[in-house]
Amino acid sequence: MKIRELFDRKTVFSFEVFPPKKTSSVDVIYKTLDELHDLKPDFISVTFGAGGSSNNKFACDVASKIKNNGITPMIHLPCINYTKEEVSSTLSEIKNRGIENILALRGDRNPDIEPRKDFPHASDLITYIKSHGDFDIAGACYPECHPDSDTIIDDIINLKKKVDAGATHLISQLFFDNDAFYDFREKTILAGIDVPIEAGIMPVVNKNQIERMVTTCGVSLPRKFVRIMQKYENNPEALRDAGIAYAINQIVDLIASGVDGIHLYTMNNPYVARKISEAVSGIINV
Repeated sequence: MKIRELFDRKTVFSFEVFPPKKTSSVDVIYKTLDELHDLKPDFISVTFGAGGSSNNKFACDVASKIKNNGITPMIHLPCINYTKEEVSSTLSEIKNRGIENILALRGDRNPDIEPRKDFPHASDLITYIKSHGDFDIAGACYPECHPDSDTIIDDIINLKKKVDAGATHLISQLFFDNDAFYDFREKTILAGIDVPIEAGIMPVVNKNQIERMVTTCGVSLPRKFVRIMQKYENNPEALRDAGIAYAINQIVDLIASGVDGIHLYTMNNPYVARKISEAVSGIINV
């Protein structure tokens, strides 16, 4: 199933997982996938490696497992570290496995790999994918501005290019302030971006996780969130439960405000995904 079709029917609720490290067996994630399957998400996306055929295979193996479990998979495809030939080969592999949905990304720069020049931007990749198969293509968006954009206006202009190139829906970077998402959504409407936008939600379950997210993603932290982190930072179980509760409150508010969908960054943690799914299952399509 093409994911774009889901948005005509309901508030979409989806998960993200990542393959294990190259030094680990892909089997380590299969138990997680089995547990996530029981929660019946609308789709599960799989992150992609920064480069190399083994990374590609791991991601494709995980996506195939998701498909075999009866859930629609989406596979991430970053482009900054790939040539056209490598992307073409990957698209053939994805197509051969019966996977229809791709999240097209520029990707993070890898200090160990010289960036390629075939796809400077995600919009270039989207155009290329459109010409190489009948895939449903999603794009990423950044409610608090992409770290490499000079202004939010520049970022919105680049986002419009992704949609014009063929992205049928968008998935947002994580955020902890819903007002930032609502302000961003208004700007996309003014820019003529009329595709569904899923809100990316990451439940924070440990202090290192939030510190890493702030450094790499540049997300802002509302005072309410900071107080929670300070209160429970030395109590792992309490911090986990508080992080789950905060994410649930975010999702309830987003759904009440008419969000197109929720994309839950599970961090391969089925316990957290289950707690959140159970808490919001009754309001998803009310």
